[in-house]
Amino acid sequence: MTGLTPEYRIDSYFARQPFDIEGLSEMEMKKIVVALGGNALGKNLHEQFIDVQHTSRAIADLIGEGYQVVIAHGNGPQVGMIQEAMTQLHRSDPEKYDTVPLSVCTAMSQGYIGYDLQNLLREELYDRGIYKDVTSVLTQVEVDPEDPAFKNPTKPIGSFLTKEEADELVRTRNYTVIEDAGRGYRRVVASPKPKKIVEIKTIQDLVNSGHVVVAAGGGGIPVFRTEGFHLKGAAAVIDKDFTSELLAEELDADVFIILTAVEKVAVNFGKPDQKWLDELTPEEAEKYIAQDQFAKGSMLPKVQAAVKFAQSRPGRTALITLLDKAKDGINGKTGTRIHL
Repeated sequence: MTGLTPEYRIDSYFARQPFDIEGLSEMEMKKIVVALGGNALGKNLHEQFIDVQHTSRAIADLIGEGYQVVIAHGNGPQVGMIQEAMTQLHRSDPEKYDTVPLSVCTAMSQGYIGYDLQNLLREELYDRGIYKDVTSVLTQVEVDPEDPAFKNPTKPIGSFLTKEEADELVRTRNYTVIEDAGRGYRRVVASPKPKKIVEIKTIQDLVNSGHVVVAAGGGGIPVFRTEGFHLKGAAAVIDKDFTSELLAEELDADVFIILTAVEKVAVNFGKPDQKWLDELTPEEAEKYIAQDQFAKGSMLPKVQAAVKFAQSRPGRTALITLLDKAKDGINGKTGTRIHL
């Protein structure tokens, strides 16, 4: 591309210059890892496209403020839809179609969620004159096969099964299956803690090159090491808040934002003496955790992840707020901020 005129270099998609705000280089910009909740992605393909358009505007607001943004996301409805489709295909012809491992379903969900996020966010940025590329990284996350969670699987996944189907999966695949409130049987899997993000160097290189990166979708594809350098998919679901926090630490982010369905964290939630929280120290948050103030599987992992990030290095801040309030939250106008 040498010899191009300045006008061509500005206008050509293939010769975009790195985004620069007030003279800051990519390395100097404050780095934010944003963890998107399920409400930011919709529950099916049609909803996802519409919701990601909305989500892209909120993320573009942060980039337009001069922040370097990395995006992580959940995948609950999406991976459930994939599991259901694969199960129905297997039921239609068991001889032709095998069941699909959960790790593969997670990889599929990362791919098609990332596809919408990178295209719609890139479009939103370009419409604003912000010429940054957006890239999705299929992300594996190493877990410990000795994690106690594997001895007590609790996370329901996939479609409801008949007793006969459940018994067959227990017999042939050694699945753990539970009866779910009279609605049928469901498989349950472990939810281990993340140990290491396998593709972290790739993600870091892309961030340093000025890309907006989508990574660690759905908590990452859970894997563990076997012989040599082999990585084997694990029958597990990693909480996306914990993996997003690990991603924020390993990228040395300044701010970790968890976007969820409420504007702020509350104690005594839903009670007459409910109290919204603007600021929390890790010690205050841990006191509330000990009082069971936060719902398991909902707000609890978000607060735990935020506390871990705030404690990881002085000067780091975690923010929990609504998607639509992300810009206001980062500017200190709303949300719950957790820091030392």
